[in-house]
Amino acid sequence: MAEIGYARVSTADQDPALQLDALAKVGCVRVFQDRASGGKADRPGLTAALTFVREGDVLVVWKLDRLGRSLPHLIETVNALETRGVGFRSLTEAIDTTTPGGRLIFHIFGALGQFERDLIRERTRAGLDAAVARGRRGGRRPVVTEEKLRRAGTLITQGLTVREAAARIKVGKTALYAALGEATVNASDR
Repeated sequence: MAEIGYARVSTADQDPALQLDALAKVGCVRVFQDRASGGKADRPGLTAALTFVREGDVLVVWKLDRLGRSLPHLIETVNALETRGVGFRSLTEAIDTTTPGGRLIFHIFGALGQFERDLIRERTRAGLDAAVARGRRGGRRPVVTEEKLRRAGTLITQGLTVREAAARIKVGKTALYAALGEATVNASDR
């Protein structure tokens, strides 16, 4: 069983010495590093560390936020390690998934993360429903306004093609076709 370290600082002017010292103190035989924002998906040092660890190893970080971009990403990463038989340890938070207590704490984090995602989804749905109830529609504003649609209709009745009419009113032909089709459907509903 080997302890493999991972250290990350967000900017080039930050010093990883504190993390590296802490990882060396607990006996990490190898330490991978990144100088990148935690929000970046592309972190070559983390990718190398995750590739390097083997069953029975423990991936060690100085602090939880050094590993994951977000709670869901952190949970996903640790679960992937667990599936491969690799432990995870965070020194600052004293979480060690190689112990029953550490696994419990991490699973509680996972449950809290799922709860947070469910709440966000619920609030988003409630907000959208409230907007619809007030008569608001989501999405972009239509490119073809009522005025442009009337002008296009006039141009088309004068003999221009839809493509030529779209060019004159400065909209794409696809958008004009869609607006004309919608206007036809709405007219037949009356």
